[in-house]
Amino acid sequence: MAIEESVINDEQLLDKLSSARESLLREIRKAIIGQDDVVEQVLLSLFVGGHSIITGVPGLAKTLLVRTVASVLDLSFKRIQFTPDLMPADITGTEIIEEDRATGHRAMQFIRGPLFANIVLADEINRTPPKTQAALLEAMQEGRVTVQGMSYELPRPFFVLATQNPIEMEGTYPLPEAQLDRFMFNVKIGYLPEEEEVSVVKQTTSPQDLDFKTVMSADEIVAFQKLVKQVPAADTVARYAVRLVSASRPATPSAPDFVNQWVTWGASLRASQFLILGGKARAILRGRYNVSCEDVRAVAPAVLRHRVLLNFQAEAEKVDSDQVIKQLIEAVPEPKSGL
Repeated sequence: MAIEESVINDEQLLDKLSSARESLLREIRKAIIGQDDVVEQVLLSLFVGGHSIITGVPGLAKTLLVRTVASVLDLSFKRIQFTPDLMPADITGTEIIEEDRATGHRAMQFIRGPLFANIVLADEINRTPPKTQAALLEAMQEGRVTVQGMSYELPRPFFVLATQNPIEMEGTYPLPEAQLDRFMFNVKIGYLPEEEEVSVVKQTTSPQDLDFKTVMSADEIVAFQKLVKQVPAADTVARYAVRLVSASRPATPSAPDFVNQWVTWGASLRASQFLILGGKARAILRGRYNVSCEDVRAVAPAVLRHRVLLNFQAEAEKVDSDQVIKQLIEAVPEPKSGL
């Protein structure tokens, strides 16, 4: 199902991606009940070429979700269980000495690690030491790994979904804020409503024979990632994203009182970039070739929740980052044209 970019133009790609949205959701719903917002955020970050953190308690089908997305998109999938004894070579790969039985000649041979997949689930990334976390983050940033001075390109598309367990924090190595900032989204999975949970219980305790239809290929996804960046963003939309991010920074002229009261550190420039990119991908999935302020608002919680660092007063008052972001969206008006 691979495509030739020289044959299919941008308009055809746009039509294909917008029409594929319902097909993607229909196939994923065969295994995942509810969580449509979570599914869409995972797809948005994939079509942008970003990486995401997914936060939720155990048992909410995080692994099943990622495995299902990989099946529907015909992408290779690897799951890495991060543990305190995991070393960088365990995920990137290592070189071994191999002997040619015919000649007796020995040579170094690179054995690829589990990072060499289109979609990598880094399960409980906060349970592994910083050195291994850094190896994963380098792969995310560069799209390649370096072993013994040799660089090896990772497959494209390359997408990392890292999970963090919000409970049982003893013995963990939480990612520093500067490293968290490299992730496009922080996707939050919560408990299902009663009716949907009943449906999950009935489905998963009965015989299952799920047959997923492949909706698109790796080549198409790479083409879609290029298309997303070509979507125009009006000056007012870009300015709105920048003002939203700027208002999250305490002690700045645009910061509301509640930000100065509850926030220690606000979002970075990367947040503005991801707000626009996420908004562009959302617009395309809905069949529009322009991004709006509404698209920016829709992706703002996932983009900002891991970038807004709250202080002790917020913790004491039981205020979380989602509450701050909600107030922030309400406090920052859309710019008028030309302003």
